Amino acid sequence: MVTPTPPRTDTDAAAPGRGDRRFAILIADDDRGTREALGEVLEHRGFRTVLAEDGGRAVELVQVDLVHLVLFDMHMPRLTGLEAFAVIRQTLDRALPAVLMTADATSDLIRRAFQARVYSVIPKPVETNVVLHTLTRALEQVYGPAAPPDPPTDPTP
Repeated sequence: MVTPTPPRTDTDAAAPGRGDRRFAILIADDDRGTREALGEVLEHRGFRTVLAEDGGRAVELVQVDLVHLVLFDMHMPRLTGLEAFAVIRQTLDRALPAVLMTADATSDLIRRAFQARVYSVIPKPVETNVVLHTLTRALEQVYGPAAPPDPPTDPTP
């Protein structure tokens, strides 16, 4: 379940970059309602979204569509959020920030997520403002505050 957020203002931190270059966010969640609600919120805020119903599909989509950040649910069919992110990191030749959502935010899961280089773990049910703030911070850390540039190269082998 996604909690509602107030209408967007011109000063919102999640505003997209200049021109027609928008940050693309992949949302992978097996719950259709959550996936589509987050997609609508992010689209309304100026992001381009790509939706995946499970971890395996998320891996497939990242291979064919340029995305700037992945927002994963932890518990999904085929591959968990962490498993999908591990596959993506192994196959991409660039850094890609990831945020993990979970209703089971145990200290062990959070530790494993940070060891996997996940940017942040957001507890479910998610709050829209927390998601927007977290995604904005992650995007700015990797790409800076302007429009998305060409993807950076991953410094790790």
